[in-house]
Amino acid sequence: MNIGEIARRAGVSRSTVSYAVSGKRPVSEETRRRVQQVIAELGYQPNASARALANGRTRTLGLVFPPAGHHYTGMQLDFIGSVVEAAADRDYDVLLSPSGMDSDCSFQRLLAERRVDGAIVMEIRLDDDRVSHLNEVGFPFVTIGRTAHPDGTWWVGIDHAALAAACVHHLADLGHRTLALVNRPEQLLKAGYESARRGLEGFTKAVAERGLSARTYNCGDDALSGQLCAARILRDDPATTALVTLNEAALGGLYRGLAESGRLVPGDFSVTGVAAARWAETVTPPLTAADVPAEQLGRLAIDLLAERLDDPESIPRSRLLAPPISLRSSTGPA
Repeated sequence: MNIGEIARRAGVSRSTVSYAVSGKRPVSEETRRRVQQVIAELGYQPNASARALANGRTRTLGLVFPPAGHHYTGMQLDFIGSVVEAAADRDYDVLLSPSGMDSDCSFQRLLAERRVDGAIVMEIRLDDDRVSHLNEVGFPFVTIGRTAHPDGTWWVGIDHAALAAACVHHLADLGHRTLALVNRPEQLLKAGYESARRGLEGFTKAVAERGLSARTYNCGDDALSGQLCAARILRDDPATTALVTLNEAALGGLYRGLAESGRLVPGDFSVTGVAAARWAETVTPPLTAADVPAEQLGRLAIDLLAERLDDPESIPRSRLLAPPISLRSSTGPA
């Protein structure tokens, strides 16, 4: 079954069938209905490869998203899900490419073979060679996160510096004077991962503004690392009464380590940080946190990319989100 047979049975031209299906040119409502009825009766499905050759669009988007460690964290999976759902709403498929740099084979195939119409790039570093390369070759893309110099690029992001600072101010307002920051793994910080670097900057600046004492820790993206990190925090300075975490994957282990050290949350020790709401609510007590709006970020990224694909000459746009802290049960007076 092909478009010619659809046209014959509907009593229209092949081009009319194409316009009725693609919407590229207007056809009468009666004609569109007749074509759709024939398509439904025959169970016709257009060939994606042929359609891509005909109109230059694959209706597929690339999601360039390397796991930062050995696995995807809960927050990262939320991002992937949000992008896939938002793309499906616009009738796009998504091809996942776990590319960490522009020399990766997966990344090069994505561009050289034009498997996708555009790309969403995640796990952004302040100096990101993927972003530089995409700009050089003129390939349409949007980043979730921003480089050190994001002007002239399309991106959506979270203001990690502002969120980390908000957590510090919240704890300081409760009377806490000695804090700890639990960041992402050291190799990610050294590699310039935006969330880890900007979160550290925001934490450090807020601590100085409030005249607090603080130590910073790098922690692996897993529960055991969190457990060991909590024990180390209390060993290094038993006067520490609260922590801010940028490491959602270590959250359960942090709670366990505090409990094993005889600290009750929030009676003896307060915990806050940056996390997606559904993960903040899986721990007991639920985490007072700056909730990362993963679904909103994914949809914004898809909307911007669709806008860029529809109008290649449009001016680059961006959105920076700074959600407020959701007060739950993990923080209390010092």
